[in-house]
Amino acid sequence: MAAPMELFCWAGGWGLPSVDPDCLAVLTYARFTGAPLKVHKVTNPWRRAGAQDNPWPHTVPFIRQKYNADYDLSARQGADTLAFVSLLEEKLLPVLIHTFWVDAKNYVEHTRKWYAEAMPFPLNFFLPNRMHKRQLQRLQLMWGDSCLEDEEELEKEMYREALECLTLLSQRLGDQKFFFGDSPASLDAFVFSHLAPLLKARLPNGKLQQHLKSLQNLCDYCTSILSLYFPWDGGEWPGLEPRLLLCWAWGRSQ
Repeated sequence: MAAPMELFCWAGGWGLPSVDPDCLAVLTYARFTGAPLKVHKVTNPWRRAGAQDNPWPHTVPFIRQKYNADYDLSARQGADTLAFVSLLEEKLLPVLIHTFWVDAKNYVEHTRKWYAEAMPFPLNFFLPNRMHKRQLQRLQLMWGDSCLEDEEELEKEMYREALECLTLLSQRLGDQKFFFGDSPASLDAFVFSHLAPLLKARLPNGKLQQHLKSLQNLCDYCTSILSLYFPWDGGEWPGLEPRLLLCWAWGRSQ
């Protein structure tokens, strides 16, 4: 019998199966493809997976499997996927990091609060702050030295571009169920994993969130994926044969 396919990821919250975009992307992609897995929701990123033959993974979430949601895409659709992924990484992701981890009100009242409550003692006293520092470093790498010269002006420009990015996504999706029609692809997993936390989080300072909520088709898109592919919130996905899949957000945050 095949060894169990296991997914280790941050626990869910805000009505999502995982609050971390990287873990959420892997969960969604696996669900789109029908990839079999057993999900372990973790709140202690220092805890080993348990077995000697299952070493601590220090990389971004990865999948080792034969499932491919993009099998039927045309060459042009494949190129569009790369283009939109690059667009989101360049224009939207930095502002998402800023929204959740840098904006003081959001960080203190929402992000840090959630992770501190989710983590066991004594990690909840210091690990959220360590994650915060890592995200600041990550953002500085994305924005470059210019973020030190005129941070306020750069922030305005980055938010403007992020708003435009969301509008472009809304226009590209139109009235379709998914970005390439009636069947989901890897682009849908990537987009959903970035939009759903922004849509569902209860942010005290939510200017980017408010713009997303004004784009009804993107809101319906996220809600539809949640209801279709995550109708339960359990560790095991029923009716699926196990293989191997590991996912840790800790690789990004440490």
